[in-house]
Amino acid sequence: MNIDVRIPSEDLGLSAPRLDRIRDWMQALVDQKKLAGLMTVVSRRGEVALMHACGKADLARDKPMRPDTIFRIYSMTKPLTSVAIMMLYEEGRFQLDDPVTRFLPQFRNMRVYVSGARGKYDSEPAQRDITFRDLLTHTSGLTYGFMEATPVDAMYREAGVDFQTAKGSLGDVVSLAATMPLIAQPGSEWNYSISTDVLGYLVEVISGRPFGEFLHERLIAPLGMVDTSFHVPADKIERFAANYGPDESGGLKLIEDPQKSRFLTPRLCSGGGGLLSTAADYMRFCQMMLNKGELEGVRLLGRKTVELMTRNHLDGDMADMGQPRFSESTYTGIGFGLGFSVMLDPARAQILGTPGEYAWGGAASTAFWIDPAEEMYVILLTQLMPSSTYPIRRELRVLSYQAIVD
Repeated sequence: MNIDVRIPSEDLGLSAPRLDRIRDWMQALVDQKKLAGLMTVVSRRGEVALMHACGKADLARDKPMRPDTIFRIYSMTKPLTSVAIMMLYEEGRFQLDDPVTRFLPQFRNMRVYVSGARGKYDSEPAQRDITFRDLLTHTSGLTYGFMEATPVDAMYREAGVDFQTAKGSLGDVVSLAATMPLIAQPGSEWNYSISTDVLGYLVEVISGRPFGEFLHERLIAPLGMVDTSFHVPADKIERFAANYGPDESGGLKLIEDPQKSRFLTPRLCSGGGGLLSTAADYMRFCQMMLNKGELEGVRLLGRKTVELMTRNHLDGDMADMGQPRFSESTYTGIGFGLGFSVMLDPARAQILGTPGEYAWGGAASTAFWIDPAEEMYVILLTQLMPSSTYPIRRELRVLSYQAIVD
């Protein structure tokens, strides 16, 4: 069963026959059993040109993918958390170059890993404290246990520094992370990390309210994102998609049954990867950002703040800062702003795009990007881990941009 929203696209500068290539591509992914199902949205100049659902949300229960299917968006949570902390920035609560030790003293006197194994290693003092900007740009020196690239990642795994599975509070996990060495001097390298989870805890500390409560009341509810939450309530379980991974035969295997999921009960609110959402909800977030902080009369951020967040804050691109590749994407020609990757040079990135577009994705192969110059956003939602399995994000970028004809 396919669900399709078709809106005449001539006035939007999009070719309907070229948009049909996206539908064909989606169907091929399902037919080849690479994905159980997926949703794509292409919007331009405030109108949805394509919203297409294809395949199944749950193969075992034969449930079709639908516009209201609930997805694990994982790291597509990060942009919402970044907006939340920048709302407090707009209230004058901190400056971007403030050390986070102003609010989180457990990060004082950090040390940086130099060499050795996790049992016995050499380190040196951090040359300065981690700042808010470092956290927003992933240049803090923090890391992720799942990266499995350094001995510090192994320390995270061994100690249980994992905001997805931890049983304690947000503050407990942040404090545990602060006992681990950094993998680089603050500000010196781009390393994907738990930085945004720390920002979620900073929202809690600065506002004096639980992070999940703040995010819902100040951002999610005002935007009308009615299905976006850190857990799936009982009355919405039927809309929750299964999560899959590739099996050895080239098909799919179940990773998480939606009716036995850890997301069915309230849990630690991970600002780096804990949210679930729908296409309709995330469209509202993207349109708010494209509108420079406002949606349907509700303003969350000022125009200048959105412009600051979506500019490159690195010295060069991410490859220059030590991360030449992540997931299936090269990071040559791509910088990073305050919570989003930022396209600097499509020719260097070797992909269709526009300087100034900003984006991010999630661990289950979800993605979005927003292109202010083209007045356009695109959303891809599916449930396949790891996200590096197939280059579907890059393929959808080409298919979306090739449909522009004005």
